[in-house]
Amino acid sequence: MTTVALDTGVGPLLRSWREQRRISQLELALRADSSARHISFIETGRSRPSEDMILRLAEHLDIPVRERNALLVVAGYAPRYAQTALDDPALGALREGMERLLQGYDPYPALVVDGMYNVVAANRGIAMLLEGVAGHLLAPPLNAMRLTLHPEGLAPRIRNLREWRADLLAQMDRQIALARSAELRELYEEVAGYPAPEGADRAEGAGAAGSGGGAGSPVGENAGAGPASSLPFALPLHIEHGGQVLSFVSSIATFNTPMDVTVAELAIETFLPADRATADHLRSLTS
Repeated sequence: MTTVALDTGVGPLLRSWREQRRISQLELALRADSSARHISFIETGRSRPSEDMILRLAEHLDIPVRERNALLVVAGYAPRYAQTALDDPALGALREGMERLLQGYDPYPALVVDGMYNVVAANRGIAMLLEGVAGHLLAPPLNAMRLTLHPEGLAPRIRNLREWRADLLAQMDRQIALARSAELRELYEEVAGYPAPEGADRAEGAGAAGSGGGAGSPVGENAGAGPASSLPFALPLHIEHGGQVLSFVSSIATFNTPMDVTVAELAIETFLPADRATADHLRSLTS
């Protein structure tokens, strides 16, 4: 990804990160075992920070490792963090571990995406959800945001598309603020501009045919007309598959203290059935 450069000096860049995090010079100085005066001198260019100081400030400002490399280069130092290709033998154990995790999660959907939301690994549960998606969206690299929000992707089958779309766009917006990626901003503008499929967020009063209680009955444990728009603990995804509305809640995991740009930008997303009918339906597909 290309970093959006706000200034050519390391001092102004650090100031921009600090202001974005809404941290005062004094607070940052206390966290980094420095002084507000020294932080001010760095930000105005009166003092050249050491490599160690840049990394220390970046750590306390929660700057992504890709951007830490950029700060070091701007300051005249060599990048600290490698960017290893995912298919490199050095990451073999990592790839095997992710594959075992995804396979172990079957039949529930799970996938791994990179910093641009490109799918780098997925299990059979994801393949099941992608049935019927237009072929051009399945051409590598598969992009999770395009697959979800494109009118020829999953969007026409998402029963609560308005809520789910808003949540995904907000997630991307937060990621853009964190990573300052021009490519990510372009992707956001693309998917935000997709027209809503006909019938999106239609009234959920009509039950899904073939649901657990018989044709036309409510899905899952949300008694009443169709799936509830929300759960007490998380926003669910309601999506049609095989004449039934499936309900999921998702969780996202990242790697702890990554020392490689590629690994730092990987995210594992798992979809947990939000009701018994969804769990039973998924198990029935693999029985």
